[in-house]
Amino acid sequence: MRIVVLAGGIGGARFLRGLQAAVPDAEITVIGNTGDDIHLFGLKVCPDLDTVMYTLGGGINEDQGWGRTDESFTVKEELAAYGVGPTWFGLGDRDFATHIVRTQMLGAGYPLSAVTEALCDRWQPGVRLLPMSDDRVETHVAITDSQSGERRVIHFQEYWVRMRAAVDAEAVVPVGAEQAKPAPGVLEAIEAADVILFPPSNPVVSVGTILAVPGIREAVAAAAAPVVGLSPIVGGAPVRGMADKVLAAVGVESTAAAVALHYGTELLDGWLVDTADADAVAEVEAAGITCRAVPLMMTDLAATAAMARAALELAEASR
Repeated sequence: MRIVVLAGGIGGARFLRGLQAAVPDAEITVIGNTGDDIHLFGLKVCPDLDTVMYTLGGGINEDQGWGRTDESFTVKEELAAYGVGPTWFGLGDRDFATHIVRTQMLGAGYPLSAVTEALCDRWQPGVRLLPMSDDRVETHVAITDSQSGERRVIHFQEYWVRMRAAVDAEAVVPVGAEQAKPAPGVLEAIEAADVILFPPSNPVVSVGTILAVPGIREAVAAAAAPVVGLSPIVGGAPVRGMADKVLAAVGVESTAAAVALHYGTELLDGWLVDTADADAVAEVEAAGITCRAVPLMMTDLAATAAMARAALELAEASR
């Protein structure tokens, strides 16, 4: 079975681990979000790609869901001692090595897709990990400064990590997406897929940013494979993070049904909601999307694998 997954960081990576457990013989291609990418200290940092790579390769910090296990922060502390910022983004010493290798390879002329493949040679994540694009795309967020009242646009990482989404997001803009092209292999993987999955990743700044690259949304919409998504909203709130802030910026309520309708019948054949949102099933199905209510909390590997199996069963029923 050939499965394509459009994935963000922590939620996508943890779902993928369950998917691997559910169908160990499947050929899984992950199209990773690069809109969270940022340049820090002269280095190219790809948080979502690295989170997938580390999680599936056994190197992730399980407690926080990002960064390396057994990490130290000597370089970060020394940079701060020199007065070099930003200090709010926690790059660890082991993690720095990944970004140094990536930046050197990019500087030597290798595209991001080739660099990602080379990095995965070390980690052996068990999936084919493709960036959504080799071109530079960075998500920015429009906010109004709570003190000055000034409206400004900041990098998504500053909004999410430094500010903790403390103010409302007024607009979300994937800068560079309109000019970007899908990375080699992305469209081919979608066309050849037996199943396409949207994991419980952020529908605006993760899956949404991937779909913003010209050609990817169209390929998913035209795919012969059934497309099934899993709601990142349970009981009217994000399972993790502050997805409600960016959903509001695009005029979408923080409900399981609203996110399904945001994707729409153009993209989705099936949608899973949590049992806490079973009353949303009728609304989603009335819109023409097959819907089921199953447990969607990734409490452990067994629960996550059960979610993955439910998604694949729904895909089969949606054919």
